[in-house]
Amino acid sequence: MPEADAALGADLSLLADAARAAGRIAGRHFGQGPETWDKGDGQGPVTEADLEIDTMLRHDLLAARPGYGWMSEETADGPERLDATRLFIVDPIDGTRAFIDGSRDFSHALAVVENGVPIVAAIFVPMKNRLYLAASGQGATLNGVAIRMSGRAGLDDATVLGSKHNFHDTHWTGGRPPVLQRFVSSLAYRMALVAEGQYDAMIALRPTWEWDIAAGGLIVTEGGGRVADRRGAPLRFNNPHPQLDGIVAGTPVVADALLNRLVPVSPARRTR
Repeated sequence: MPEADAALGADLSLLADAARAAGRIAGRHFGQGPETWDKGDGQGPVTEADLEIDTMLRHDLLAARPGYGWMSEETADGPERLDATRLFIVDPIDGTRAFIDGSRDFSHALAVVENGVPIVAAIFVPMKNRLYLAASGQGATLNGVAIRMSGRAGLDDATVLGSKHNFHDTHWTGGRPPVLQRFVSSLAYRMALVAEGQYDAMIALRPTWEWDIAAGGLIVTEGGGRVADRRGAPLRFNNPHPQLDGIVAGTPVVADALLNRLVPVSPARRTR
């Protein structure tokens, strides 16, 4: 076990350094009108900063761990990652629209996944200097200080992060739950904020890309929370099509209450 803990610690330090390096690149471009393109097919925008960060992360992380696989929002996907026992799953900039608009709520999300389960994670919000880290069985931290969930034990007036469409009555048995809806652009940052107890839960009911939630899933779990897809199933990563069927994360009581209120979806529902 000491060897395993040391390996996790080494990967955690690697991700922390890489996340801060990503923040330095983002900081150079932030507010400077970076060149921007639309990726098409409803995938949203990408900027020169996203691509520069992706290139740096891919080079530095795979140079340090050449046996790991690779998945990134900004790297062309390939089947070779499916054979990797361990792989990096990264989002160079989570919240690219926010980044373009000058919002400080974008983040960098990095995870190491082993056999489908995140074991090390880093989320860095560079414009707020907030570095969230977690390793399997070792807890979660914000800037080196241990964090825990809010501990809320009821759904009434719980604060839940999510976009407005998630709270439409049609998604919920008996209508919208009695919660306070709030919004932050970056999915990864939403999960980190829940893990540190600033909010009680977060939801995203549409199909969700793995790179948006792999790091946050571990940070929430290590902070004492529950994470599941919209059906209540555990999250498994490195799927052939890298999307999951939504996500619910929060204190165990609030997450379970939200899942119990969701209108069931057909077993035939697809993630694309």
